[in-house]
Amino acid sequence: MLPFLKKIIIMTYKLLFQLVSMLPRKQNLIVFESYLGKQYSCNPRAIYEYLKKHYPEYNMIWSVDPRYESGFLEKGIPYAKRFTVKWLFVLARAKFWVTNSRMPLWIPKPTKTIYLQTWHGTPLKKLAFDMEEVLMPGTTTDKYKQEFLSESRNWDYLISPNEYSSKIFRRAFQFNKTIIESGYPRNDFLNDEANTSFVQEFKKKHSLPTDKKVILYAPTWRDNKYDKSGKYKFDIQLDLESLRNELGEDYIILLRMHYLIAQDLQLDSFKGFAFNFSSHDDIRELYLISDILITDYSSVFFDFAKLQRPIIFFVYDIEEYREIIRGFYFNLEEKAPGPIVLTTDEVIEEIKNISNNIDSHQKYNEFYQEFCYLEDGEAAKRVVEQVFLNS
Repeated sequence: MLPFLKKIIIMTYKLLFQLVSMLPRKQNLIVFESYLGKQYSCNPRAIYEYLKKHYPEYNMIWSVDPRYESGFLEKGIPYAKRFTVKWLFVLARAKFWVTNSRMPLWIPKPTKTIYLQTWHGTPLKKLAFDMEEVLMPGTTTDKYKQEFLSESRNWDYLISPNEYSSKIFRRAFQFNKTIIESGYPRNDFLNDEANTSFVQEFKKKHSLPTDKKVILYAPTWRDNKYDKSGKYKFDIQLDLESLRNELGEDYIILLRMHYLIAQDLQLDSFKGFAFNFSSHDDIRELYLISDILITDYSSVFFDFAKLQRPIIFFVYDIEEYREIIRGFYFNLEEKAPGPIVLTTDEVIEEIKNISNNIDSHQKYNEFYQEFCYLEDGEAAKRVVEQVFLNS
């Protein structure tokens, strides 16, 4: 599309949005979105399901990227495709917006709409205004920070999983409104006693062997490795062939790439051992079926720690990531609730000795008490009572 034509379309859409948003709010209408409309997942999903169960009088609609609508159709989730006329009317008149990522900047938030930003992780890597240099494509450091400030000023509420995160969010997001220190609603699922039979049912549904333990590999993305804006590359440094040769009799491995990573995984030669679950909406389900987590700097380890299962930190590029790409809020080597390793051989050795890892790791309990203390299964309830029942 030609730049001038795109600009005219956006201006026309924005004007129409502003006109529609002048109409009265629909008091029971809530719009949800997760990861730019790509998933039915995370904190928005947990809040949606809690409201649906306890307060069915709300009219709840999901904002969905058209490329990902099949997942919503399959589940019977009500939705509007992003940037369609229906979406415009729904978003412009909703009383509440709930999302875990950023909304398009050219969409003006109506003054009487309440915007609940749930966010999507406990921060290890530096965020927004705490970043010294932004290496993401299609932007500059100053532009990125100014756009983030424009977005965060629209938020009325921000969810935090713990006191540690609240302090960082307040500063890094330049946010001066209400922080709800509730724990993450998405992790309520990990407390559900009904999940005792879930593991075998999940394995059967997805044709996974039921007699082997499960390793979940869930790394984050690298800001400086990309094809174009919003399309990131990830070169897997984990030697899957060595893992299969050494561990294949007892384990399988599930690979879950970050939602910003665009390329397909080629796992044909590892059939029966390595499985690609990158497109699986709900990583919480992968947590439950996994016996071990391998990650790097992804916030997934804060959530997985709730289960008190072994975590291995495969951080082959830790110096580059810490000093050049993003930077950390704390010393990972000192606080990590699991061993720090740099090579596949070290990963294999840790897995072979995994029975000793969780019990002998003195830092695990300290980590749990600092970051997981609010994960009691009541986070969604706390958020709903403060935002929806008091507004």
